[in-house]
Amino acid sequence: MSSASVGWVARRLAGALQRRLAPARVRLELWDGSSPYDGVDPPVGALVVRDARTLRRVLFDPHLHFGETYMTGTLEVRGGLEPVLEAVSRLSLTPTLRDRLTLRFPPANTPRRSRRNVHHHYDLGNDFYSGWLDRELLYTCAYFEHPDLTLERAQIAKMDLVCRKLRLRPGETVVEAGCGWGALALHMAREYGVRVKAFNISREQTAYARTRAAREGLASQVEFIEDDYRNVRGEYDVFVSVGMLEHVGLKHFPSLAAVLTRAVRRTCGRGLLHFIGRDQPRPLNAWIRRRIFPGGYPPALAEVATRVLAPARMSILDVENLRLHYARTLAHWSRRFAAMGDQVRTRYSEEFRRAWELYLAGSEAAFVTGSLQLFQVVFAPAEADPPHWTRAEIYRSAGPRASYELIGLD
Repeated sequence: MSSASVGWVARRLAGALQRRLAPARVRLELWDGSSPYDGVDPPVGALVVRDARTLRRVLFDPHLHFGETYMTGTLEVRGGLEPVLEAVSRLSLTPTLRDRLTLRFPPANTPRRSRRNVHHHYDLGNDFYSGWLDRELLYTCAYFEHPDLTLERAQIAKMDLVCRKLRLRPGETVVEAGCGWGALALHMAREYGVRVKAFNISREQTAYARTRAAREGLASQVEFIEDDYRNVRGEYDVFVSVGMLEHVGLKHFPSLAAVLTRAVRRTCGRGLLHFIGRDQPRPLNAWIRRRIFPGGYPPALAEVATRVLAPARMSILDVENLRLHYARTLAHWSRRFAAMGDQVRTRYSEEFRRAWELYLAGSEAAFVTGSLQLFQVVFAPAEADPPHWTRAEIYRSAGPRASYELIGLD
């Protein structure tokens, strides 16, 4: 478009959008190069709008259309994607009617819909994820015991932290709900001598995990089951879920409570939930729900306590917030993803590449600013003894040497 095509209506809309962006010190630039930005301080970065339709969409529904227009390239970001998103994330945006309705009438993540949602996100091809995750294929928050830890070491440290919090003992039985590519289940069996049943509804992940278990000689200790968490049967010493609770949905928290009630031994059992959450109830970003995580909901800690653990008669023993660890994890993922940009563009599309670029950078910004949290909650039946007298043993720094040697880190 020429500069003459930026009419007075577009300029007024641009002025309104710039006023919203002003506290974040983000400059708005129109398709003719003009800008209503008049801040005294240099801007953090700029949003470049390529046409009038994009301007209207971002102004009237930023929750959805920031992502939609960034995907298509009619909205561009200058000055670094993550710094600009971090600045924008600190703005207080009014909840939309759609957000309020989503909280009041949450989607029903039935077994069939849950399988479809998981297929949408996780069955994109194991080679896609192996291009930017760590060698263990862990797609959850790592634990950086030291700031300069590599992603590979930090992910092993996370698995060992989970195991220490659960005080795993040889011969115990563990059920894992949502096991990804199987790294934690295999780690628990190999390093702590437990027997694991791991449930997952992703066909590709389950097949990969079974192959790995056979290759590492752990198939007799770990059973990977392609099934929904709601179908867990039997009693176990330990229940663990890392990164699955976000996919359950508020409407189905009673189903998870029922699983805990029947699966965790009342006299000696315990469990751990590791999940993305909020300080206060709020739905997942509308664009993320549409393009990345359909059916996803990061619950508030209070919702988990009152709707999952209390109905299952579980006592909360320990809560830790690792949100800055997740921000660092995402920074690693973003750098690795950027390095394989040409491959992603060729295999999928440029829109797909831009969508995932935005999703990773936006998630990092959300954890940096505190819009999202990462909780680890340890619990046990009300009548059971806590697995720890103090936290001292949990936070010893060195993880199992065998794991480091296994993947060639030492």
